[in-house]
Amino acid sequence: MCYLQMRTLLFGAWVVFYASVLLAARRMWTGKYVRSPLARAALMVTNTEFTGDEVQEWYRCCPEMLGETVRPLFVQSQLDTDTQAFLQRSVEKSGWLFTQLYHSLVSTIFSPVVSRTSINGFLGRGSMFVFSRDQFQRLLQIDPAWKGERLLDLGAGDGGVTDVMGSHFREVYATEVSPPMKWQLQRKNYRLLEIDEWQSTGFQYDLISCLNLLDRCDEPLKLLQDIKEALVPGSGRLILAVVLPFQPYVETGGKWFRPKEQLQVKGKTWEEQVTNLTDDVFQKIGFEVEAVTRLPYLCEGDMNQDYYVLDDAVFVLRPQE
Repeated sequence: MCYLQMRTLLFGAWVVFYASVLLAARRMWTGKYVRSPLARAALMVTNTEFTGDEVQEWYRCCPEMLGETVRPLFVQSQLDTDTQAFLQRSVEKSGWLFTQLYHSLVSTIFSPVVSRTSINGFLGRGSMFVFSRDQFQRLLQIDPAWKGERLLDLGAGDGGVTDVMGSHFREVYATEVSPPMKWQLQRKNYRLLEIDEWQSTGFQYDLISCLNLLDRCDEPLKLLQDIKEALVPGSGRLILAVVLPFQPYVETGGKWFRPKEQLQVKGKTWEEQVTNLTDDVFQKIGFEVEAVTRLPYLCEGDMNQDYYVLDDAVFVLRPQE
């Protein structure tokens, strides 16, 4: 009995110590100690408007640095109301102290053996934002009332981005590896396909979305080839988001590995890598670029940071005839 009481006491002390460390970290990242001026303003103002050089940098491109083939295809994007709303929700959620403590504890315990995606799916956190409805419609050059037949969202996660695209299609299909994320998609009534099933369903898709998946899969070139063959001839399109700089890794059971198939993307700047993807990768597979834009790839934050952001290039591709 004494041994059991000692173990309980030690566990309680560990939980208190863990919570104290997280609270201290939270204080360092909030209030007057927060390093980001935007995050500091968000903490002091209820109805936050995200402006300033940091945010504008998310959308900045130097067209003269793009190659001749891709330069006229660049679409300038900017911060809009849907993106602001996502950022505002992320700031609010990061301030839910006890929820964030629970999330952090679960993450710490399970991250050595469970993928981050699955942990996020189980906790219902870590939603992603790639583009708004307006940005999606502008890239595809469609109006709000446009309807297509079939959408396939590869690696759909919790379906947050699928929701943005899905209203334009009569049938919405999705793939996902993580079981908790699959549950999230099933709750939204999306038609789930296995990762080795969508290529052989007997029908083709009007639009396939492959958002920030190319740098996280084992065979990126084979994936692009399979997508090309699964699109409706003539009218089918691929909307592809790629995090730049391109740094491919595959997550398996909480560990990271290099992919089996190496996709080399050359260039040091965002513009150089976009040009290289256009000229040396997509064309060799048999895709032509219709439009490309620069957008932030946003993810809900945690106790330490209100939101996380990566640099995305979002392409609309059509198969070459």
